[in-house]
Amino acid sequence: MSAFFGAPPYLCEYLVVAGGGGAGSGGGGGAGGYRTNAGASGGGASSEPTLSLSKGVYFLIVGAGGAGSSGGSQASLGADSSFAGITSAGGGNGGGDSNNDRAGGSGGGAGTIVSAGSLGTAGQGYAGGDTSNQNYGAGGGGASGSGGAGGANDGGDGVSSSITGSAVTYAGGGGGGLRQGVADSYGSGGAGGGGDGASGGGANGTANTGGGAGSGRGFNSFTSGGSGGSGVVIFSLPAQAVATFSAGVTQTSAIAGDSRVYTVTATSTTSETVTIS
Repeated sequence: MSAFFGAPPYLCEYLVVAGGGGAGSGGGGGAGGYRTNAGASGGGASSEPTLSLSKGVYFLIVGAGGAGSSGGSQASLGADSSFAGITSAGGGNGGGDSNNDRAGGSGGGAGTIVSAGSLGTAGQGYAGGDTSNQNYGAGGGGASGSGGAGGANDGGDGVSSSITGSAVTYAGGGGGGLRQGVADSYGSGGAGGGGDGASGGGANGTANTGGGAGSGRGFNSFTSGGSGGSGVVIFSLPAQAVATFSAGVTQTSAIAGDSRVYTVTATSTTSETVTIS
């Protein structure tokens, strides 16, 4: 028998989203990497191949969001998420006046210095925006688009998934910031949990979306960048399959047609597992 008849190996649909990057004092955080075989993946990629899982034990990690900058310090990268050997890269952090943006699932936006945004990971997300005018930091990259620059420094948008039965957008980039004394609007976060940039301190990415963080104000009178949103792992198996999780896994499940969909929102260590039987 085969997966089509509900016997192992089981056909498995999945969505793996990593933690979003923290924002700098100017540059928005990049979204966490977005990989799926239940629709289009991030970075303009098509759906990933069919996955069949035999009975056994599989490692499972939900990546945390990266911490934002404080007082002009460098923000942190988001953490990777993984399931059954499929890994999405944590989002790149946004840059500041004296430190660089970095690459990730989607790349971090450049800070309020003239520099390039960082690259996203192929098949997972897009690059952060570039800075060509030191008055503006750039938006972080999202799963479906690059971060903006100049006076249009919004975060890149994420990708919508209906793996749970309802359409939800994940992995939006964080909005960019401004240099001290510049009178203009801060960048908005991209659709899919990206945090907005703000003069008083950037907004965090939304939890369990992998959204990049919004930037604070740059140049001398720094305000803090937000922290990236945590990632999520969602997968479905035929209803006949039994999934048992280790103690450090936070998850819910629901029946959808002939399948059960599992949504994993947190793992307490990097050695958590799911046992499929």
